[in-house]
Amino acid sequence: MKFYNREHEIAKLKEVRESSYNDHSRLTVVTGRRRIGKTSLIGRAMGDEPFIYLFVGRKNEASLCAGYCKEIASKLGVFVPPMTSFQDVFVFLMQQGETKKFTLVIDEFQEFFNVNSSVYSDIQNHWDQYRLKTHINFIVSGSVYSLMTKIFQHYHEPLFGRADVLLKLNPFSLSVLKQIMADNNPEYTNDDLLALYTVTGGIPKYVELLVDAKALSVEKIIHAVCDADSPFKDEGKNLLVDEFGKQYGTYFSILDAISNGRNTQSEIATLLGEKSIGGQLKKLEETYEVIKKMRPILAKKGTQTVRYEISDMFLRFWFRYFEGNRTLVEMNQFEVVERIILEDYTTYSGKTLEEYFKQQFVESHQYRDIGSYWEAKKGKEQNDIDIVALRLEKNQAVAVEVKRQRKEFKPELLSEKVEHLKNKIMPKYNIEQMCLTLEDM
Repeated sequence: MKFYNREHEIAKLKEVRESSYNDHSRLTVVTGRRRIGKTSLIGRAMGDEPFIYLFVGRKNEASLCAGYCKEIASKLGVFVPPMTSFQDVFVFLMQQGETKKFTLVIDEFQEFFNVNSSVYSDIQNHWDQYRLKTHINFIVSGSVYSLMTKIFQHYHEPLFGRADVLLKLNPFSLSVLKQIMADNNPEYTNDDLLALYTVTGGIPKYVELLVDAKALSVEKIIHAVCDADSPFKDEGKNLLVDEFGKQYGTYFSILDAISNGRNTQSEIATLLGEKSIGGQLKKLEETYEVIKKMRPILAKKGTQTVRYEISDMFLRFWFRYFEGNRTLVEMNQFEVVERIILEDYTTYSGKTLEEYFKQQFVESHQYRDIGSYWEAKKGKEQNDIDIVALRLEKNQAVAVEVKRQRKEFKPELLSEKVEHLKNKIMPKYNIEQMCLTLEDM
């Protein structure tokens, strides 16, 4: 698949490189979940210019440094003495930067926690010493977001405040997904586009896998992810075990519950045997950014009317169908899993369609707040409206019912809900009512 998007990020990386070479060394931090395209972005921004690339694998420090010395010698064309500590490697690079201009990339930077956590203090010490008298374009990237945040944004960490630029990569926008479909499956339907969004959430690597497999229709996408050799089947676990550590079992149970519609704290706690889960929910939301706390539009922050959603579209899909059918997956019954997904696709993608249109509203830059509205009474949600969006203009809003097909829309029912909404919390608003369907994607 050809390279798409990231024009802003590429321009920023090139700008920082020029500043590093012409002024003094700069440190750029590139973060984003795995498969988001961090390494590809850096390579694209550097173009044909060779750069030193150091990958932090889970080896002992001496083994890593042996490989680093070879890479440095190859890229800088200098003799590099054998070194067994990263501190020595980093000092050598800083000294080279006094007479040479080059780009240094350290990938999976957070893994130094597992190799030798004192590396961060060593880097801080020597970076502070050499930064203003060298010309190194220093880029670090990492995919365990909680650890990368800790390294650079927690006050007590040695590298706090050292980053000159922080780039967090997000999934492809809807317009990019449409372009990819147009380039690779010109006859695509809106349902095909929705399936791509539902399964990948716009994560570049997942999109690339489906493009390369020529799987860009509803049936082909589902068949591809359910193939016996598909990397998708264990992807959720591989993504999250590193983030969660030894506590991943409890976190997985919570996410599994949310993916199956148990989205209030009390419902999740009941499913887990009345276990106290407040701390885990807080970490999933604030530290790991895997879930998001949803409140009705215009609700006060302290409201008890709260539900949780998995914020990553792929993880929603994976927990529902792969983790939710773990026994079938372990038995290699992928044809059965595929049949389950196909039978449920219409229902599941209907909910995904709401997320699609919310994202479409976000990308239009015409709204100051976008959410949903519901009231929780006696364990049931009432007067629910799929999307309520507040326009930039004062007291102007939109209420949206989302349906896969327009024939399912009942305008009189939406009107009743909107009237209730106006009386309840939005008396001064002019609320436009509409139905959005597959046709409107």
